[in-house]
Amino acid sequence: MPPRTRGGYTSDAPRRRPTGSERRRRVHLREVDPVPDPDPVEHPQHDRDETEEVFEGAPGGPIDRSILRSFHKHVAAKIWLGEDRAPLKLVNHGAKLQLWELDMERSRIYETVHRSGLAPLTSCSHRVASRPMLSAFCERWQPKTTTFHMPFGEMTITLDDVASILHIPVTGSMISFPQPLRVDDANALLVELLGTTDVEASRETEQCRSPSVRLLWLRDHFSTITDASSDDDIMFATRVFLLHLVGCTLFADKSATSVAVVYLELFRDLSMVGSYAWGAACLAYLYRQLTTATRFEVRQLGGYLTLLQAWIYEHFPEMFSSPDMSYTESRPRALRWRPHVIPDSLQSVRERLDRLQISEVCWEPYVDHRAEHPLPDIAWYSGCLKCGQVVEPYHPERVLRQFGYIQTIPPRPFTPPRPDRSILLEQYWERWTDHVLTDQSRGRRCHYSGSGESVPEYMAWYDRISHRIVQPPQLRSGFTTDARSSLPSHAASTSDTRAARALTLLRLVISGGREQSVDVFWGALNEAHGILAGSDETSASHSTPSPAPASHSTPSPATLPFFSPATFVYPPAASDDPPPLIVPPPPASVAPPAASGPPPPLIVPPPPASVAPPAPALDSTASTTVYVRAKRKKKT
Repeated sequence: MPPRTRGGYTSDAPRRRPTGSERRRRVHLREVDPVPDPDPVEHPQHDRDETEEVFEGAPGGPIDRSILRSFHKHVAAKIWLGEDRAPLKLVNHGAKLQLWELDMERSRIYETVHRSGLAPLTSCSHRVASRPMLSAFCERWQPKTTTFHMPFGEMTITLDDVASILHIPVTGSMISFPQPLRVDDANALLVELLGTTDVEASRETEQCRSPSVRLLWLRDHFSTITDASSDDDIMFATRVFLLHLVGCTLFADKSATSVAVVYLELFRDLSMVGSYAWGAACLAYLYRQLTTATRFEVRQLGGYLTLLQAWIYEHFPEMFSSPDMSYTESRPRALRWRPHVIPDSLQSVRERLDRLQISEVCWEPYVDHRAEHPLPDIAWYSGCLKCGQVVEPYHPERVLRQFGYIQTIPPRPFTPPRPDRSILLEQYWERWTDHVLTDQSRGRRCHYSGSGESVPEYMAWYDRISHRIVQPPQLRSGFTTDARSSLPSHAASTSDTRAARALTLLRLVISGGREQSVDVFWGALNEAHGILAGSDETSASHSTPSPAPASHSTPSPATLPFFSPATFVYPPAASDDPPPLIVPPPPASVAPPAASGPPPPLIVPPPPASVAPPAPALDSTASTTVYVRAKRKKKT
């Protein structure tokens, strides 16, 4: 029988268009996702469906991909497979804000900006941002959960972080637009709200090739308006200043030079500017920018990077931060830090994050700040955040440790509804008090403040659904051909050069982390021992120890034999004699190299001048420290 086509006809029969009744019979109603409700107890959509498809694990990624379903498209998956991505280009306008400052001659504009709740943005924006640091954290962002997946669990930027770092309102009306703005509508909006001509508006949008205007154009046309100008000019300049402010901070896009005209609609009524939840919109926009940056082909990061960078400083102060000692708690926490570009490379930051311990995290950084700014109740809201056409889920139940509670296994993340359902989203947001986590959902508080505790089964679950390590051990620094070829010559004769080569080799091994096999450690240590012994054939003659059993845990580099800072301390040397070289003994399982001739004399470090040095015993087993020193010449 001939095969049948999609229309139901055989391939031999002539194709005809289906009738209306046939088309109606093939119509499938698309299911509409309900507005998510975060309570895992009352609503079963968070529970896993027993008939749900089970995904296979990804290389270097989650074993169970039922949550991170698209991990194979993530930049972390590409890095694990050997493909690298350079540090992201950052869109940061901190320096541009200083090109338009409000002084005493523009006090009327400043009064409106102060009432809007956006005045802190004029002073707390960082002028510089660290590309390696922010790029490394972008590689750990997961769009499905809107959290950073760290080696010990999930973390994210919460509404509490936004309120404490920026001091802008996180409650109020949701920022929503009925539909995307077209270029013609943008021109009309510029003429109506800024008083420009049709020619000026059209010329500017044509130059931007989008319904946007350049930040430079806004400053050139409106920054000269003062209190002496007319009321209409002051109103236009106030709208432009606010548009310029949010374009440089909250909604910085990847054009790096312009801002969307659609935000001008928010400043139509200047008396209502303070009624918006600017902090929630900023967080939703930053979530989307981080999500976009997780794609391997993306090379740029937008959003308010001051918020992201200050959040890293607050929660990882020992790794990246440089505090400002003049800071007072009455100011935004973004001013607590001195932004700087860390000297480490992206590779180095990746490895530091892979080795990060839970004790190195500051889980509750705002304890001293609570007197000025208490924890907002809306930080416990679990639902969706919206900024125009951007809708992102917000999951405080996944980061309970950041609120001082013991982390439990969270419910499944929900999928946000479409942006065109703005009415339902706004109604959901307006009743946010009905959608905060209950006391039962929060669980128990940590036994100690900032301990970062979790239930015993949490880490086993997290190992299955996440990727704890981004950089594979075999691709870490110190194990490349270029790195080994950069070592000093092995044939060097002086003890200083041999010690430098051995120390360099040990540093390369230590930088590889604890996930390496025992053979790698022992092989490197034997090679270092051969270098220090001054024999080119020493390391080659040492046989590599047999692999450790599977149950054997890889030892810490700090506890391995021969690894001690005292190993490379030289005793004081006199005149032109070469310094004594401290050579560690070989491991018990490896036979020392055969020595030809009598053993070298054993020399102990010289005692103080007031004590006569004792005569050393000529026994190679009497001490683990051997000094090789040339015979001192008698003074004439």
